[in-house]
Amino acid sequence: MKERVPPMPAEIRKTLLHVENTLIEGGKVAPTPLKLIAAMVVIKNPWAGQGFVEDLSPAIRDCAPGLGALLTEMILEATGGGDKVEGYGKSGIVGLNGEVEHASALIHTLHFGNHYRNAVGAKSYLSFCNTRGPANAPLMIPLMDKHDGGRRSHYLTIQTSVADAPAADEILIALGASIGGRPHHRIGDRYQDLKELGHDADNPAAV
Repeated sequence: MKERVPPMPAEIRKTLLHVENTLIEGGKVAPTPLKLIAAMVVIKNPWAGQGFVEDLSPAIRDCAPGLGALLTEMILEATGGGDKVEGYGKSGIVGLNGEVEHASALIHTLHFGNHYRNAVGAKSYLSFCNTRGPANAPLMIPLMDKHDGGRRSHYLTIQTSVADAPAADEILIALGASIGGRPHHRIGDRYQDLKELGHDADNPAAV
């Protein structure tokens, strides 16, 4: 059964899709090119002009589900399906008149992230970044393997920007995806380190 598409009360100014393919890394041809994809949406900050708002939950429930569904669909169209996505993450930048809490509110909720998580069949949490900045601020989307948080080949970061966003009263929200990992990954994974240190995978800090 197809998932019901939630309403979209957020005021959207624009959407953008960033796609990059790495064919050569370190002067060496990649056996399999790495594809990085970022789906972005620029919205009016739903708390703009209201001063300090104590309860953010009404706007979260109004806006987050629709944004999650929209960005997830953009990722799926660009990748060719959720099964193609290997690494995933999310990010938000609030404009200078907003709080970092505003960007956090819209991405750190299951009403947003579960659309993506369910669509790609993920087990691991969505890695994230939330910042405040002006238009053209760097958008950083950290990625990790959707099933295995210890798989270092998929510790990646998408870096891009939107020339005119976010404006002071806007929020830039994004989901990121990778098809593949770093082309010449050769630093092992965290499980090898844990074994060398004599630590258990379920208690990596050995506390």
